[in-house]
Amino acid sequence: MALQKGTENKRQVYILAALGVVLVCVGGYEIKDNFFSSAPTAAPPAVVVHTATAQTAPAAARTVTLVAGSGGQEAQKLSNAGIDPALHLDKLALSEDVEYLGTGRNIFSAESVPEPVKIENPVASARPGQTGYVPPSVTVPAKPTPPAIDLKYFGYTQAKDKSFQAFFVHGDDIFIARAGEIIDHRYKVGAILPLNVQVTDLGYNNTQTLQFQAN
Repeated sequence: MALQKGTENKRQVYILAALGVVLVCVGGYEIKDNFFSSAPTAAPPAVVVHTATAQTAPAAARTVTLVAGSGGQEAQKLSNAGIDPALHLDKLALSEDVEYLGTGRNIFSAESVPEPVKIENPVASARPGQTGYVPPSVTVPAKPTPPAIDLKYFGYTQAKDKSFQAFFVHGDDIFIARAGEIIDHRYKVGAILPLNVQVTDLGYNNTQTLQFQAN
């Protein structure tokens, strides 16, 4: 029994070795095909066709290059054969001797300036009943009259330096002010006298004289 078992193991080893050789051969063949198939293929040969041109001598020719298998027709490539580089003075003289024969104004000559166009006077006015231009009437708005100063001067007092202080009533409020002081952020007191006081309305820049009122 032991000999039989050893013989079967050797047979399996031989079978596995044969399968490994086959796999190596197949793999090498596949790698070889992929390597050579990825190499760039050579471009197809160009076909050169020579045709004679109508404007040049029969010996001159132009070359038309067509690439086989490109999928479209290539543009024509002209050769320099048959081109005459000589300067033809007679043809240049013909173009220089051309005279201006136009019927209009010659922009290269000062003598062809057109005469000024004469504008005739109108026969009648475009506005019937009007002999001349009448400017529209403009109404100057009247200057607004500043309102009366809403203060009542009802008394005064004199300090030791003989300066006056005036008493004023504005609504329900009573103020005492010297000359130069401002009442209620709007009225500036000027010269103070026993019978009147000068007050300036700062909102309208208007100065008025307030008379003394006992009541």
